[in-house]
Amino acid sequence: MESPIHTIVSLFNQLGLDDTAEGIDNFIEINSPLPSTVMLHEADIWNTSQASFLKQAVEEDADWAEIVNQLDTMLR
Repeated sequence: MESPIHTIVSLFNQLGLDDTAEGIDNFIEINSPLPSTVMLHEADIWNTSQASFLKQAVEEDADWAEIVNQLDTMLR
């Protein structure tokens, strides 16, 4: 099995969010749980650019897709 290309830290950095362990934990705590009826990129916690990146990563099954799906799980 291949190792993931990106980490949760690199995803938070890519999204322009606090990518420290504390920052990630705080973000998850403050913004979860997301309703099961809301797709990750549609949550009101993202700006337009972040939402677009998250949507595109999953739709194109890009290098980021696995870690974006992990973030989705963390927020549920």
